[in-house]
Amino acid sequence: MPVLPTPLLHTHTSATGRRLCTVLLAAALLLGAAGGATATAAATADEAGWTAEPAAAGAAPARPYFYLAGPAGTVLEDRLALTNTSDRERTVTLRGADAYNTAAGALAVRPADPAAAGLRSGADPGAGSWFSFGAATTVKVPPRTRAVVPFTVTLPPGSLPGDHPAAVIAAADGREVGVRVHLRVGGPTLAALTVEDVSVRGRGARAIVAYTLVNRGNVALAPDLALRAEGLFGEVPGRTARALPVELLPGQRVSLTEPWPGAPVLDEVDLTLTVTAPGAAPATATASAWFVPRGTAARLGAGLLGLGGVVSAALLLVRSRRARGAAPAADEEPVPAGNRAPEHELTGASR
Repeated sequence: MPVLPTPLLHTHTSATGRRLCTVLLAAALLLGAAGGATATAAATADEAGWTAEPAAAGAAPARPYFYLAGPAGTVLEDRLALTNTSDRERTVTLRGADAYNTAAGALAVRPADPAAAGLRSGADPGAGSWFSFGAATTVKVPPRTRAVVPFTVTLPPGSLPGDHPAAVIAAADGREVGVRVHLRVGGPTLAALTVEDVSVRGRGARAIVAYTLVNRGNVALAPDLALRAEGLFGEVPGRTARALPVELLPGQRVSLTEPWPGAPVLDEVDLTLTVTAPGAAPATATASAWFVPRGTAARLGAGLLGLGGVVSAALLLVRSRRARGAAPAADEEPVPAGNRAPEHELTGASR
């Protein structure tokens, strides 16, 4: 596939262009050191020297990512724009890669071990291998030039329907740039997610709820989260439904935390987390938590300890008295039988 270079700068040969150059040159001579400082700042801002992004189609607006869709067995086409903003030639190598989103929403390339990225081992195998750049796997981009590189994505006949997260990776001078590719294979889709491992950390206004979201379907999900809490004395302020700052890709497992400023200071609370996403059934999970202030807990513990000591002392005293009443003391002599008081028979008793 041919690479189409386009110079970024054009030489002005008209009289108007020559007059403009003269004015700019005079301004630069007048500015002197200030002009030098501006040039340095521009060089710092353009430190990378090159960029990679989806090529715009004519007058269409710029695209932040690629979106390609089609049935299994078809070949999809698009173009990547490489812009060399430096004064020297850049050699850029291109490849396709499987990709996923981090919890912060950043693009990351799938490692050799999918479990290290929190992905199921069988999720979306090999989407990065469907890309082909033909003879343009390595591209030399002249200074101040934009090169447009066509590429294809071949969807295998047996590829599973749904979303297959991928990326085009451009590398040059020890730096890599990943351009997202939203790749969808036609066919039945399933939106499904679960929420797991719910727990509460901290207390009061600093309390947070930790949980894990798992995409168990074959399409990307944009989840919303709501938190409901019920205490011993009634409902506790929770969190109304809000969009989470994460895109959950197929097979992805993400551990997140949610601030809970409405957590009580002293209460036992039952939490219910509800996560929703377009096309998916709501997912819920519950957890229980005790909220006891630190000072109250310490005083309660000391009080229980003191009460336990009092009870133990009382039991020992009772046992000691029973022991003394059951046997005569060592310094006491038994009373002779003749000296005992006579036993009187009750009158009126029948024999």
